[in-house]
Amino acid sequence: MSITPPEQKVWFNEPVEKTEVIWVIIALTWALIMFAMMPLWHLKGTQNMSNEAYRIQPDVYQARVDAFVEKFKVGEEGHAKTPVVRPPAGSDVYMMARLWEWYPVLELEKGKSYRLHLSSLDWQHGFSVQPANINLQVHPGIDEVVTITPTDSGDFGIICNEYCGIGHHTMLGKIRVVAGK
Repeated sequence: MSITPPEQKVWFNEPVEKTEVIWVIIALTWALIMFAMMPLWHLKGTQNMSNEAYRIQPDVYQARVDAFVEKFKVGEEGHAKTPVVRPPAGSDVYMMARLWEWYPVLELEKGKSYRLHLSSLDWQHGFSVQPANINLQVHPGIDEVVTITPTDSGDFGIICNEYCGIGHHTMLGKIRVVAGK
């Protein structure tokens, strides 16, 4: 029984039972297989997004987002009049997190690739695209760059999945994917 001390004072020199050796071998083999699969999953799998990250000052990032919005704005949406931006395919697109919004609304073409830049002006935020399974952490001072190619048309909601304060539950954004011209 495990709550009583072993009868032998030097218990670690006792022979190990065959079933225990088999389970240790099975666990070690499985651990080695999983360790070998990690690079393969990263290189060949589709679940991991390859990304780049660069240091950037929040005010510099905001200036880039503002210039991006000014250049490619096609409309406004919602009571807050959030700009809707439609950049050309293959371009760099910018989305900014700040208390408590994702800015701007992106309108992207289905089947075209974009380099999506994400950063925060204030706190750490979670970038979660619904219903797609995309989850990233967005930090202030870091320009996170992800290459994306939308495969389905429609509106995709963005939520913050990292608690960021009292208005966290209202931090919503949108990526609209439209059929190409």
